[in-house]
Amino acid sequence: MILAAGRGERMRPLTDSCPKPLLRVGGKALIEWHLERLARTGFRQIVINHAHLGSMLEQALGDGSRWGLNIAWSREADALETAGGIAQALPLLGSDPFLVVNGDIWCDFDFGRARTIAAQMLAGDLDAWCVLVDNPPQHPRGDFGLDSGRLLAEASRRFTFSGIGVYRPSLFGRLVRGQPAPLAPLLREAITRGAAGAERHAGRWVDVGTPQRLTELDAQLLREE
Repeated sequence: MILAAGRGERMRPLTDSCPKPLLRVGGKALIEWHLERLARTGFRQIVINHAHLGSMLEQALGDGSRWGLNIAWSREADALETAGGIAQALPLLGSDPFLVVNGDIWCDFDFGRARTIAAQMLAGDLDAWCVLVDNPPQHPRGDFGLDSGRLLAEASRRFTFSGIGVYRPSLFGRLVRGQPAPLAPLLREAITRGAAGAERHAGRWVDVGTPQRLTELDAQLLREE
């Protein structure tokens, strides 16, 4: 699942007329980088949620066939936040662990690892697995700790949640579909139960949250062509 329902307030005025995942970097839309990488690693069934200017996303991406993908759309009248959006889309996601990626990040994480992660989760009876990254300048305090493959609520060294995770549907089982809900409380509850795993991604990752970071990433990617 690619999360694409956010309004992108920090990106205004760019997002007044364009959904954030369609903003372009390195010659293509942010979300296209994800779709290409997902296709290369063998994914075929993709769910994308949307709210703000969602019809533009559907028009731009269609059914996903140009990437060899099958895109199913989860439409939200108003954005339901991360966990609420995932809960709304559960009927499209099946009963097995599924990969979730924020539509407004750029990264070189190997999405193919999700299959190994899912197997580890089932073997260890985990409900969530979060990919963490080193703290960027705009988020110096981080979100979570990490110890031997386990996600920690508190630690002497904290990392930033990348917006990439693998989850079992059971993590969202108590949420009411159609109601907004954040993800962090569910993760902290899973930590308390010993049901949350994690790993650190040491590669490239950018939270494309402001026009400045968008411009900087665009210039960097164009230089690398």
